[in-house]
Formats: sequence, C-alpha cells, structure tokens
Amino acid sequence: MKTDSIQLAPNSRKRWRVPVIGLVVIGLAGGGWMMYSKSTTAQAQTPDKAAAKKAVVFELAPADVTQVQVREVAVNLPISGSLTPVSQATVRSKVAAEVMETLVQEGMPVRKGQVIARFDGADLRARLTTQEALVDEARAKLSLAQKNRQNNETLLRQNYISQNAFDTMHNGVELAQANLKSAMSQREVAQIAVADTLIKAPVDGIVSKRSVQAGEKVSPDSALFTIVNLSQLTLEAQVPASEIPRIKIGQTVSFNVDGFNNRNFSGKVARINPAAEAGSRSMLVYIEVNNNDGALKGGMFAKGNLALQKSGSYPVIPLSAMRQQNGKDIVYKVVNNQIQQQSVKLGLRSDDEGVVQVLEGLEAGAQVISAKLDEVKPGSKVAMPKSGPAGSAVANSALPASASSASSTKG
Repeated sequence: MKTDSIQLAPNSRKRWRVPVIGLVVIGLAGGGWMMYSKSTTAQAQTPDKAAAKKAVVFELAPADVTQVQVREVAVNLPISGSLTPVSQATVRSKVAAEVMETLVQEGMPVRKGQVIARFDGADLRARLTTQEALVDEARAKLSLAQKNRQNNETLLRQNYISQNAFDTMHNGVELAQANLKSAMSQREVAQIAVADTLIKAPVDGIVSKRSVQAGEKVSPDSALFTIVNLSQLTLEAQVPASEIPRIKIGQTVSFNVDGFNNRNFSGKVARINPAAEAGSRSMLVYIEVNNNDGALKGGMFAKGNLALQKSGSYPVIPLSAMRQQNGKDIVYKVVNNQIQQQSVKLGLRSDDEGVVQVLEGLEAGAQVISAKLDEVKPGSKVAMPKSGPAGSAVANSALPASASSASSTKG
C-alpha cells in the first residue's frame, strides 16, 4: 500500500503545474500587449495635441470687429426749447367804427397789403368832405389876401397908405397861408381815417387768430387779427451758463420734433441772451430756423444737439476699440486673419456718439477689434464673421460686445 501512494504523487503534481503555467503565460502576454497599446496611443496623440494647440482660431462676431470709415466728428450739447415765429403781427383798429365784414378766418394764408376786413366809413367820409370844403375856403381867403397885398404895394409906392397899414395887410396873407396849411392837414387826417376803414395785412403769413365779427363796433387800438409768418422761426433754448463760453454765433444745431417720423431739422445760433434766467441760472440761446415749407408751427417743442466743435474728415473708430499700453494709445488691427498691435494718434472725441477721431495710424477700410476680448492678443489667429464687420464706427458702437462673443475652434 505504501509503494502505490508514493508512485501516484509525482503524476498528480505534473497535472497541476501545466494549467497554472499556461495561465501565467497568457497573463504576461496580455499585460505586455496592453502596455504596448497604451504607449503607442500616447505617442500617436502627443503630436495631435501639439498641433491642435498651435491651430487655435478665435471666431469673431460682427459686433467684435469694425471697418474704419472716414467722416466728421462733432462734440454736441443737448438742447431743447419752443419754436416761435420771427415775424408775428397783431392787426389793430386805428379808428372807431362798425365792422362791415371780415374776409379771412384762422388758418388762411394772406399776403402783405391784402384787404382782410372792412369797416362802415360813412361818417368818416362825411368828415373828409367837410375838411375838403374847409381847404377850399382857406385857399380862397389866401387868394383874396394876396390880391389885397398887391394893391397895397402899389398904394404904398404912391404914398397913399402908410408902411404900418401895408405890414398889417402882409400879416393877413401869412395868416391865410397858415389857415390853408391847417385845413390841408386836417383833410389828410380825414383821408387816412377813411383809408383805415379797409383793414390790410401788414405782413405775409397765416391768420392765427380773428378777434372780431361783422356787426361789432371797435374802438381805436382794438385787436382785430393775429398773423404769423412761418418762413422763419426761432428756437429758444435754455443752456447752462457754464456752457456759454463754448457757444458761438453761427454754430449749427440739429433737432427733431415729435410727429415728423424722425425727420431732422437744422438751424444756426443767431443770438445769445446776455443775462441769465432768475432761479435756474440758465441762459437763452436763440437759434434761427428756416421753415420755407411751413412744416413747423409756432409753439412746437424741439429737442436736439448744438455742435460745439466739429472736425474735418478723418478715420473714426469706436471708443471701445481704444486700448492703452505703456501710456500709449493702441488698437488691435486684423491683417490676414491675424491680430496686429497698431499705435495710433487720437483726435477729437465724442462721448455722445461713442467714437474718436484717428489722426495717424489707421486708414479707411482697416479692420479693428472693437470689443474687449480678453483671450485675443497680438499674434492670435481669428476667423472673420461671415456677415462681415460692422459698416461704421457709429453703428458698431451701438451694439453690445463682450468676450463671450468670440469662441475658439481647433483645426
């Protein structure tokens, strides 16, 4: 029994070792393959990552870039005020009479010298007839006095009358002449009174108010009509006294009036009131406005801008495109889809429009970054927007821009 057990033990150990060795070999082979695969994959991916890092391109939105254009820049002062006609007349009665008829109404145009009303002038015409008779009487008395003087001159030469008597007769001639002048003056007054029964327009314009009707009795200086001429208007604008030193005669003003669908009107500073308004300490500036088409009316309220300073035509960029580096003004210019730093010399700046003038460093047509994009630096590659950059500095400055509007892609 011992002999048999000793013989079976070696065979049993051999059968156990074979499968274990096989499993170990398989495991080592698998581990080696995995390590080789990872190493190969890592080596393959390393150049791809480096290439991707070098190929980062920032995609720009239309609001991120502006095409430089040449135009004028103005520094404006906001103003507002009411429009008043330059020429406005109130027609008043010059005589006491009864109104026979009125020939115009409110809103009707009239020409200078046109008859707009008639008075009953029967009594005035009668007075004129009386005055004409008095003139004839005075003229006859003067003629008689002159004949008597001629006769007395002959008698004086023949010593039939004294010098004193002749002087008395001569004084009578002078008195007759004075009476004739007085009568003629009174007749002229009567003629004017008769003429004043025809009421005529003193200026070209439009009737804005009619104060009398037919049948009413008026006295001298009674208001009859109000006529306004709208061809020339004045915009009376209040401005702070601190701004007066910058306001000059002849400066241009652009303004709008409600109801005209954004139509722009213009005028020029004509006068400046020398005294400040009590309380507000503001001063009145009078702006002359041509209104040949009569579109504007008296009393309308206008809002606009007074051009305090105006430049010539230069390249213009948005204020958002300006940058500072070491105390110098720079911009980021796009050249061949790459960002380049460009030094510029700036001119007139308009905070109202959000633009600044470039005197040196840029030309019309150049494309500059007009948004604050933190990741975009000189040397960065960019992709221009498909819709193109903003057409002008003004249009672009009105669009919001942020760093989120630029994104990067990997080539």
